[in-house]
Amino acid sequence: MKLNPNQTAFLFPGQGSQALGMGRELAAVYPLARETFEEADQILGFSLSKIMWREEDVLNDTANTQPALFVHSIAAWRIFSEYAPEFEPALLSGHSLGELSALVVSKSLSFEEGLRLVRKRGELMRDAGKTAPGGMAAILGVDISVLEEVCAEASEGDDVVQVANDNCPGQVVISGAKPALGRALDLAKEAGARRAIPLAVSIAPHSALMSAIQREFDEALDKVDIREASPMVVGNVGAKPLSTVEEIRADLRAQLTSRVRWTESIQYMISQGVESFVELGSRNVLTGLLRRIDRSKKGFPLGEAKDFEKFFA
Repeated sequence: MKLNPNQTAFLFPGQGSQALGMGRELAAVYPLARETFEEADQILGFSLSKIMWREEDVLNDTANTQPALFVHSIAAWRIFSEYAPEFEPALLSGHSLGELSALVVSKSLSFEEGLRLVRKRGELMRDAGKTAPGGMAAILGVDISVLEEVCAEASEGDDVVQVANDNCPGQVVISGAKPALGRALDLAKEAGARRAIPLAVSIAPHSALMSAIQREFDEALDKVDIREASPMVVGNVGAKPLSTVEEIRADLRAQLTSRVRWTESIQYMISQGVESFVELGSRNVLTGLLRRIDRSKKGFPLGEAKDFEKFFA
């Protein structure tokens, strides 16, 4: 490994990066990873690791997907820290629920409290999908400013759709009520979208439909002990570092109904001198987005044993 800590950021994936078997190889090779999965099983009171490795349908329940991704990321980070105990990156950031992984790594949250909060978040978002069903769609090849106009035109009263994830230039996810989503898909095609693809989900994260669970999530968040983050975490909502405990709480609250400003978050970190991004957790989705944001920067996905063996060779 030849990375300058002052020019490196750690990234943590969000929902959509899950895969059956995630972390199983890591646990087989590294005792520290196995202990992390066992610790998570004990905290939750059921075998999350069994779900991750053997039960795909159950894994894809968002109440399980979110903690699975969180635990895998923390296991990967712990292994990195075992290889390089003195290495401290300049900044951290996580995509959607990945922000909670970043906050644990920054010592703002404990692993146990972070895991319980992620599980609660997933349960509440699943519930919102039942009480306020909606959907999401990926739009390719349309500028975000045009897509904002599309969403505004497609929204009618409480039947709204909005930009949910600004993932990278030319790849944006919209989220909202299904009738508004359908209108937005048609309008996006008329606006020149290369593709407009409904996603196989029944929830509408990062949209107004998540207001149905806001109060319960806020109550759960208020019970969590949060400390200042070090290294600082670049938040999804404002695409800037969260400097105080109050800013961290505010970002986590607002994140439910607000856009994930991922493109801007990466651009901010680059503006601060970051040249290399280490993606800790399942698959390499964020590394792929990095290439579309700035191909001159280096991305290193670390989620399985072979990744670490190659990286630290």
